[in-house]
Amino acid sequence: MENTIKVAIGDKFFDSFAALPRQIQVKVTEFINKFRNNPRSSSINLEKVQNAQDDKIYSARINDTYRTIIAVEENTGVYLILWIDHHDEAYNWAKRKKCKINKELGSIEVFDVVSNEEENNEHDNSNTLFKEYNEQELIDIGVPKEQILFVKDIQDIDKFNKMKDSFTKETYESLEWLANGFEYKEVKELYDSQKLIDEPIPNNFAEALNSTTTKHSFVIVEGEEELEQIMSEPLEKWRIFLHPSQRKLVERNFNGPARVTGGAGTGKTVVAMHRAKELVRKLDKDKKILFTTFTANLANDIQYNLKKICNGQDIRNIEVINLDAWVSEFLKLNGYNYRIDYEKIDEIWSQAYINSGENIDYDWNFVKDEYIKIIVCQEELSLQAYMNASRVGRGIKIDRQTKIKIWNIVEEYLKILRDEQVRDIDTAMFECRTVLKNYQKKLSYQYIIIDEGQDFSTNAYKLLRLIAGEEHRNDMFIVGDSHQRIYNKKAILSKCGINVRGRGSILKINYRTTEEIRKYAIALLKGISFDNLDNEEENQDQCQSLTHGDKPIIKNFRDGNEEFDYLFTEINKLKDDGVDLRNICIVTRTRKYVDSYNSMFTSKGIRVYEIRGNKVDDRNYDGLRIATMHRVKGLEFQYVFVVACNDRVIPLQTAINIADPISKQESMISERCLLYVALTRAQKKAYITSYGNESIFLK
Repeated sequence: MENTIKVAIGDKFFDSFAALPRQIQVKVTEFINKFRNNPRSSSINLEKVQNAQDDKIYSARINDTYRTIIAVEENTGVYLILWIDHHDEAYNWAKRKKCKINKELGSIEVFDVVSNEEENNEHDNSNTLFKEYNEQELIDIGVPKEQILFVKDIQDIDKFNKMKDSFTKETYESLEWLANGFEYKEVKELYDSQKLIDEPIPNNFAEALNSTTTKHSFVIVEGEEELEQIMSEPLEKWRIFLHPSQRKLVERNFNGPARVTGGAGTGKTVVAMHRAKELVRKLDKDKKILFTTFTANLANDIQYNLKKICNGQDIRNIEVINLDAWVSEFLKLNGYNYRIDYEKIDEIWSQAYINSGENIDYDWNFVKDEYIKIIVCQEELSLQAYMNASRVGRGIKIDRQTKIKIWNIVEEYLKILRDEQVRDIDTAMFECRTVLKNYQKKLSYQYIIIDEGQDFSTNAYKLLRLIAGEEHRNDMFIVGDSHQRIYNKKAILSKCGINVRGRGSILKINYRTTEEIRKYAIALLKGISFDNLDNEEENQDQCQSLTHGDKPIIKNFRDGNEEFDYLFTEINKLKDDGVDLRNICIVTRTRKYVDSYNSMFTSKGIRVYEIRGNKVDDRNYDGLRIATMHRVKGLEFQYVFVVACNDRVIPLQTAINIADPISKQESMISERCLLYVALTRAQKKAYITSYGNESIFLK
């Protein structure tokens, strides 16, 4: 009886596939479909690669020029598609490869084996990169026995980085941590965390394809429709492959709220989206998932990307909306006819301050912050509640008499809101909470997923706790990074009724930026204390990038024209090198600068696609991308130019002028975090340019 054929595609295959001409890519997709039906067809010409290190390595014919490399396990009928290239290059790649099962991780490994002749060359190993680790120590962190001499012979970190494709993901990851100075004990703990615990040890490829770790590197092709979906956008590997540490979070059942933190580029939003895909299959009848984030543009981006991993029915059961929009819709449904205003609120506060006639030592900005961070967070809007409220973290002590005066200003402010039929978002959230406490209907949300959790206020989290209902399994899944807190908001989850103790995780691998960009960006935040969203300090430099490249290029120019000439020249160089303009983004601090650079590039004949707050980065449109620092959050590009990083532009003059020292400090940190966010959008290379006096953050 013949085995059922099972075809899986390795992640490195997609790298080689992406380099092919478009017409060949179409033929490859056709080939895989034909291969799935009959791998032994004479037209496919499946044959063993002679003189290979592994007798399971075969080649198959795409056409006269191209060959694909496949690992074959005859007894189970498993075919692993590993690589595609020109005939000679494909065979050279294949001859060094070994494909086997890692019994500890349950994963299928594909790695280079150095020939005996190469291994027996005498080298001075006294000053090599991994000289201090013995054979067993290297094996214990995932180095195959076949690669020990190979690894012990690596001279320096530059040579190691160039050899990345010789290793499995897990091996390279472990060695990368060691090469960058992490303690062996910590590296071993990270490796051990991926070992099989609840899964059976696989004895063959067919069993191994079901393991969590193998899913990091291989995707099983179940049918023609799925193949088309996989091959349509092969560069977006986040849609298909998750690191075991990510997959465990996606698939785990939590007995209540869970929190995931990690630096920029560690895949938090990817985990959140795959979590939605996982949970939508567990929904009770007539229930759905609320997937919320802080801004409308991020909600649009998430909705756009969820469609790439979820089917139509799943999408209908996931409501993606930013929280402010949810609040506005909910209140309208419950008879509240006012509008939520963002632009006029400061003017109303100023007017309330004057109308009250109160004389205190602080301006209206201080009173506004007191209202948002202390008063409206209480269960009721009353002077008594304010008098009894804790003011920990405000930094300034105020006496009882001053509190009474502040309350009088607040009452005047609330009166103007009622008269003009407007609300600020925090007051609207308070009124939402008031409605929900006495709500007769039950909301339809079984699970809530929160992206960019660091940007939500105390008021927002208290509201989300009510929307989620009584604490239950998998009720809330929160991802965030306090290094990206750019909206001057901070909440402590436990004080909002959200208990994540024992259900907190940290993602430590940066998949987006090079290590050189990551290190520069994190250095901009030196000296600032960051938290884990629950008031516990979190080490800001505990993640690692597994790719390398140039350090960010920092340039200061005499004036704006000189800066633009440089930008224009560099972007044309990238174009000449074959970089698509869609993969380059100009990032500025304000809309005024977006308009200015847009106009200059357009006048020079360069097509520009502006990413505004209300639209996604639609890759179907050509053109150099341009966006503000706020809008670019959540996106990524191969090349990023952070421009006009001038004094009093970043940070803005308004942040510098804030009188209240606590509010000023918070605003200056937010401005610094904005620069961090902008830089960490870059995958390959980042530029920072300025003219005149450069930003104080760059000195």
